[in-house]
Amino acid sequence: MNLSNLLRIYVDHYALNIEIGLIPIGIAIGLVVILVLKKAFNWNFGFNEVELNINLGGIGNVKITPNHEVRQIAHKAWTELVTRKAGLLFEAEHDVIIEVYNSWYQLFKEIRLMIRSVPASQLKNNDTKRLIEILVKSLNLGMRPHLTKWQARFRRWYEAESKKPKNAEKSPQDIQKKYARYDELVADLIKINGQLIEYTEELKKLSLK
Repeated sequence: MNLSNLLRIYVDHYALNIEIGLIPIGIAIGLVVILVLKKAFNWNFGFNEVELNINLGGIGNVKITPNHEVRQIAHKAWTELVTRKAGLLFEAEHDVIIEVYNSWYQLFKEIRLMIRSVPASQLKNNDTKRLIEILVKSLNLGMRPHLTKWQARFRRWYEAESKKPKNAEKSPQDIQKKYARYDELVADLIKINGQLIEYTEELKKLSLK
């Protein structure tokens, strides 16, 4: 290929002239067309579709192609989960339920702030929008029902019970076992906790792609 067909620079009558061949112009037009189509149809180049199976909140199977924004959001959510009690296995003999609820509250707060901080322009991408919907459902359909049913009642009971003189020498784990509906609460807590752990692993698929 003759280089002069691509780009020609010469001086004519003391003026610098630059001539660009048809090939570079064609390439430039092609790139512009690709970028326009990518934005219009949410094309994702170089990213493979990931199938998620999320039991938390009954979200179910979801397919997402993790573009740059999706990976960033998923990584932030994954980090919040994996570094908190919500992303760790609940151990009834050792864990304190109040501390678990405190961790869930902080997680709820951080994920909600994360969702709010995503620019509206990014939601034009279907995959980014789908991930945000998953994050919202994980809070409203996954965690909120358990917290609504149990947290306030248990906190009020536990705070009153822990102040009683007869429980002054007892551990928090021993005190919480005296809750009238302890077995029912823990069974539900373990179920949601297990789903949160699975959810954490599913988000990891997106953040590492």
